[in-house]
Amino acid sequence: MNHKLSAAVQQRPSAGSDPAGSGPASGPAGFPRRSAMAVLVCWLLVVFDGYDLIVYGTVQASLINDTGWGLTKATAGTVGSMAFVGMMIGAIFAGRMSDSWGRRRTIIGCAVLFSVFTILCAFAPNAAVFGGLRLLAGIGLGGLVPSANALVAELVPARWRSTIATLMMSGVPIGGSIAALVGIPLIPAFGWPIMFLVAVLALVVVIPLGLRYLPETLASERDGDAARGANDPAGFGSLLRAPFMGMSVLYAIATLVTLFAWYGLGTWLPNLMQLAGYNLGSALTFALALNLGAVAGSVITAWAGTRFGPIPTAIAAAAVAAAGLLVLVTGPPVAVVYLMLVLAGVGTHGTQCLIIAAVASHYPAHLRGTALGWALGVGRIGAVAAPQVGGLLLASGLGVNSNFLAFAGSAAVAAVLLGFIGTKITSSSKAVGASNV
Repeated sequence: MNHKLSAAVQQRPSAGSDPAGSGPASGPAGFPRRSAMAVLVCWLLVVFDGYDLIVYGTVQASLINDTGWGLTKATAGTVGSMAFVGMMIGAIFAGRMSDSWGRRRTIIGCAVLFSVFTILCAFAPNAAVFGGLRLLAGIGLGGLVPSANALVAELVPARWRSTIATLMMSGVPIGGSIAALVGIPLIPAFGWPIMFLVAVLALVVVIPLGLRYLPETLASERDGDAARGANDPAGFGSLLRAPFMGMSVLYAIATLVTLFAWYGLGTWLPNLMQLAGYNLGSALTFALALNLGAVAGSVITAWAGTRFGPIPTAIAAAAVAAAGLLVLVTGPPVAVVYLMLVLAGVGTHGTQCLIIAAVASHYPAHLRGTALGWALGVGRIGAVAAPQVGGLLLASGLGVNSNFLAFAGSAAVAAVLLGFIGTKITSSSKAVGASNV
């Protein structure tokens, strides 16, 4: 039964020795210093991943108004979706590749890919080239997160796995917060291209750190795991048959609706607030509130997920996001708008962090990268759809509130799906307990 297999994986001391060969453990609870550096490098790469994702939302109004490319709200949504199409491709194939080719190679390759093509976006001559470059950058962006999470899950002690996975994903909204912060002074002074040149820092600083500190795939551990589970070879086929199929489908759909809400807000919020009557600087501070809420959500949900379990906490987080977005529809005072956006950030990103943590702990090591890639790859369908749906709702004349209602509804659906996952886990636990009596 998958619950037994999951429990066995979680109990295995995967970080009791230094996989990078740095000698005995020097951190708390057997957490080697070199492993800690590898986790830090992965987090820094996730920060740039988050920056490169959210940066489009900060420049979208400039692309529509200042480039002469002829973009409308609907076509701007299509261009915004291109990165998420690439992410869907990258997440599915890089997660699988990291299980067979190696975590380190996959992470470095994805980081180089998204950095180079993000930099090239600054020199795009038209919307078609810009969209193509965003798609290629998206392949690297989508491949990095499942590969990095799979590596980190193998480097940290099992009891820290959920907490570290959740905290590491704080890099996404931190990167988004940096995009909003630097956009406030840089876009008016230098124009939108400067926002994409920031990716040079990842290329010349963080990637060299990755080459130094990231260990290669923990081959001995995963080979042993695969030998114990020879009937479950690494691959998508294993995820879509017993005993994993039901949970794999639920995790993927829950990720889809959660990413619809998170990336829909990330892509459209600055433009939505401008349409509501705020200037660019104020609109970007609303985006900053959303991303700072997501950073806080990473910390809060890391603690709560450890205390109450990732799935119950994720249900609460999704419900908080839905409620916060519904309040925005009522046209509250500005102070309340900021608070609701913080709660929306806490809820949407916190939910996604907790889903990643749950997936990383649910599957055996030889399927972990594939499972994360599957959930995030299918989930990117929501990320692809969100910018387009947001643009189409605005283009049809339904107004700003139509976007908030759509994103609130998707967060509510996520809470319901996570409830099903929690029920399924509880039922499996009772069945295992009964079989052991």
